[in-house]
Amino acid sequence: MRTRVGLRRLPAVDALRGFALLGILTVNSAQIMSPYVSEGIREPGAPLGDQVAMWLVTAFAASKFYLLFSFLFGYSFTLQTLSAERDGANVTARFLRRSLGLVLLGVVHAVLLYDGDILMAYGVLGLALLCARRIRPATAVKAAAWIYGVFGVLLTGLGALAGWADDEESAPQQEIERAVAAYHGSAGTVLRENLDRLPLALLGVLLMAPGVLAAFFLGLAAGKRRLLAPGGAERSQLLRITAVGLVVGVPGAVFFASAAQGPLDDRWHFLGIGIGMLTAPALSAAYAGLVLLLLESSWGDRLQQLFVPAGRLALTNYLGQSLIMMFVATAYGLSLYGQVGAAAVLVLAGAVYALQLALSTAWTRRFRHGPAEWLLRAITLAGRPGRAGPARASEPDPALPT
Repeated sequence: MRTRVGLRRLPAVDALRGFALLGILTVNSAQIMSPYVSEGIREPGAPLGDQVAMWLVTAFAASKFYLLFSFLFGYSFTLQTLSAERDGANVTARFLRRSLGLVLLGVVHAVLLYDGDILMAYGVLGLALLCARRIRPATAVKAAAWIYGVFGVLLTGLGALAGWADDEESAPQQEIERAVAAYHGSAGTVLRENLDRLPLALLGVLLMAPGVLAAFFLGLAAGKRRLLAPGGAERSQLLRITAVGLVVGVPGAVFFASAAQGPLDDRWHFLGIGIGMLTAPALSAAYAGLVLLLLESSWGDRLQQLFVPAGRLALTNYLGQSLIMMFVATAYGLSLYGQVGAAAVLVLAGAVYALQLALSTAWTRRFRHGPAEWLLRAITLAGRPGRAGPARASEPDPALPT
């Protein structure tokens, strides 16, 4: 008989998710606030401070944190399966409803707020977890390695060919001017611009799909082995993961940022993307290993108090980040799109994250679920999301983490 202890919330999962929110926010904020970043080109004549800020975001955040979130999604799937089995529910029906809820939330998010949504991808690609839920951990790891390895090699090869082709393309200045006018116009023009961008956003989801699927399978394997449960991973394992991840990931991140933001010229741009994507999982793993090591240190309790509440409200915080930044950027509010440098955007993102940490702590002291989590649970559990009383750290984990 499965014990209730096995279904309790795992602080490491919530802490990693809360930490990953910072990386997601820095990347999304840069794209939401700058037409050049959203077009994937360098801003001409940007001040040195803004160039440095954008280089750091590209190197150490871009393409790293969505992989960490995807890994946690795969891990949480194993917790959701246990929760459904404990309740005597149909695992397939419950997860299909949850996937539908993610797709619906993603569509609303992409149209009303930020077109770079990830929820639709999770809702659709997460079905692969449902199909593969009975595979062995070793098989899941092999599948992840093949999916991402083939994808990374192909992308790197195509990047090298694109560099040799040396087909220079002028900056899409007209597209930038049109986007600025739309986001400075009215709520209606913001909606139209988001709708116009939706096909490209869906294409971006397809390009991200191999990385997301690979991370899903790694998370599935880790969940089956309970690696994020107390005592699940040894300190020596975490040290090895962190060290190897840094040795492989940092050089790849530096080359990626140097090709995208300088000092390398545009001929290296596509090869930089390929190398960056190929080595991104290593740096993502290093981040996770470092956080887990810190959770086991003398700082562990403080870090849990800081990150766990935000991680428990990850879906609400993710949507809230877009809401705040779109208010700052567009005609929904301050209309500062294209007018704030990357360094200032980075500072703003830090302030928003600090605010979310504080609000998450206050909220979880009174309520079990955030607003978005409650809505997703209502869809998943067919209208029975559970009461909204205060949460206790020791209660079983009926939640469906994002």
